[in-house]
Amino acid sequence: MSFLRSIDTSASGLTAQRLRLDVISQNIANVNTTRTDDGGPYRRKAVIFEEKQEPKSFANILSESQKAQTKAGVRVSNIVEDNTPFTLHFDPSHPDANEEGYVEMPNVNIVSEMVNMISASRSYEANVTAMNAMKSMAVKALEIGR
Repeated sequence: MSFLRSIDTSASGLTAQRLRLDVISQNIANVNTTRTDDGGPYRRKAVIFEEKQEPKSFANILSESQKAQTKAGVRVSNIVEDNTPFTLHFDPSHPDANEEGYVEMPNVNIVSEMVNMISASRSYEANVTAMNAMKSMAVKALEIGR
């Protein structure tokens, strides 16, 4: 049934945006982390989305109207580290300060992360709205048969 495909598409958006929000939260939590397991400051992470393809089924292959692979939402293809340079802050008393008194701080911009958080939240809400609209349409269709 095609309405289930709509719900699956919205669900993929919900999953992707939740993961994006998790990564944004991790970035915000580490805004002042100067030591990691790699030895340097925390490096900002970003989520890369890509269009999700519906798996080819026997019915899709035989169908004239679906010769090309059908689109089925979004998925996270990768989580990458941002390679922008770290910022330097003068704090000679900091244990991680170099010989000149500067500390390398993470490349996380809190303002950008807040904007990304709002964007992820709005995208999540839009997917919930689309899912609820489809659910409402399905209920209305079932009421026709009464």
